[in-house]
Amino acid sequence: MPVTEKTNPTNGQCLNQALAGTFHKHFRISYIQMGTPRSPACQINCRETTMDIPRPSNARAKLIRRIVMLAVAVLAIGGVTFGLSRLRPAAPSVDKATVWSDEVKRGPMVLEVRGIGTLVPVNIIWIPAQTEAQVEKIVLRPGAIVKPDSIILELNNLTLKKDALDAEFQLKAAEADYANLQVQVNSDLLNQKAAEAAVRSEYEQAKIQHEVDEKLRAEGIGSNVTAELSRVREEQLAVRLQLEGDRTKNTADAAKSKLQAQASHVQQQRALYELRKAELDALHVRAGISGVLQLVPVEEGQHVTPGTNLARVADPTKLKAEIKVAETQAKDVTIGLKSAVDTRNGIVEGHVARIDPSVQNGTVTVDVAIDGPLPIGARPDLSVDGTIEIENLKDVLFVGRPVHGAAQSTISLFKLSPDGSEASRVNVKIGRSSVNTVEVKDGLQVGERVILSDMSQWDNNDRIRLK
Repeated sequence: MPVTEKTNPTNGQCLNQALAGTFHKHFRISYIQMGTPRSPACQINCRETTMDIPRPSNARAKLIRRIVMLAVAVLAIGGVTFGLSRLRPAAPSVDKATVWSDEVKRGPMVLEVRGIGTLVPVNIIWIPAQTEAQVEKIVLRPGAIVKPDSIILELNNLTLKKDALDAEFQLKAAEADYANLQVQVNSDLLNQKAAEAAVRSEYEQAKIQHEVDEKLRAEGIGSNVTAELSRVREEQLAVRLQLEGDRTKNTADAAKSKLQAQASHVQQQRALYELRKAELDALHVRAGISGVLQLVPVEEGQHVTPGTNLARVADPTKLKAEIKVAETQAKDVTIGLKSAVDTRNGIVEGHVARIDPSVQNGTVTVDVAIDGPLPIGARPDLSVDGTIEIENLKDVLFVGRPVHGAAQSTISLFKLSPDGSEASRVNVKIGRSSVNTVEVKDGLQVGERVILSDMSQWDNNDRIRLK
């Protein structure tokens, strides 16, 4: 680096010196040339001389220092990253009051299945329309207490009334014909009997006469011709009597047949009249049984055809429960199992009376017969809960039934720590399940507590904190 020299122009050269060596360029060395004494003016006017002196080069040391610092920084960052990767993620906090837990127990466990259903009357009748008619008047409305002869609806059918009247007159005409025929055949039979009686009288007379003639001939008084004539007459009258007797019998049989034929016609007309009369009477729709009128699905003025349901009547004193059981649980239900029906106003005992062989909407209908008296307020179509007892297990490990988890499967549950401050996920193998409890086969011990409520929102966490 060049040396900068500064002198006082008035006093000449004050400083002229070369420096040996190389100094750092950032250091400035100033000094006053020593040697020849200077005049005062020189001393006054002479200025300090300032020079940039280069230092010896230290690039290697700087490079090494930078490499060391970079290595230390890399090592520090790697250590921090490794340490953070070894840390477990922070567990989410859950309000303890929002979760439901239960303790694992050992002891007896009742296997039950539950379903919802309704109370249904055992005796229900639908009253159909027997003929075409028009609803003229609704006498009783649903909810009315009825007796067998209580009139619910009034129907109208003018054609039916005319047919009933015609059938009545046809019956009366048939009955009159029968009476007339009966008189006629009785008269014919009497005439035939009279003819038979006349022949019988002649026969008896001829027989007596023949006996007399035979006696006279035997005594030699009468002739043989007279005796023979009387004998022939007797024999002829005997044949005539036989024929008249057969004719009388035939006449009686014919009279009976004629009367039977006419009686059948009378019966036919009477049956037709009774039918028309019953159809006419059916226009007054009656309950048929004692009970409660449940439904009247028609309106006044409506035209109905034969077979149309007009009303439904049920006996409220005899009810059964129709319970819908899930098809996966219905496989264990058999007829005769003990059951309980909760009517929301009391629980009544019963037993399984019938199991529907078909599956509808994933459920099987089970009829439960009520064994005890029904509580107050029990009525048809009342919603009920039914519980059917399948089996009573004596000594098993069990816990409350979790929200999710089918029988004979492995599920994950959160197990509480001893102090209850946190819970960790564990796999639990469950066996048979009941309404409120499940059998624990593996994964839990007696006394441990697990969370049974829905924890699906924490499926990505293996532990949670409870606060």
